[in-house]
Amino acid sequence: MEPLFYVMAIMGCADGNVQCTEARVVPTRYESMAQCRAALPDQLARNTDVPFPMIGAACRTSGAQIARTEGKVSKL
Repeated sequence: MEPLFYVMAIMGCADGNVQCTEARVVPTRYESMAQCRAALPDQLARNTDVPFPMIGAACRTSGAQIARTEGKVSKL
């Protein structure tokens, strides 16, 4: 199973920061959400070439994710 990591999506937006769409995903993988968020200003500065009037970025999880349930399992 692939480990969990974080990636940053560069978003292109219309004027007023509305109608945002993903323009690209930064190839760097981050081990934590905090590391990804800390890299936001630098990555935004490196990705100003997207053809939108405004840009933004969002960190998100990537890789394997396991759902965990809480509670008792009943026997049949």
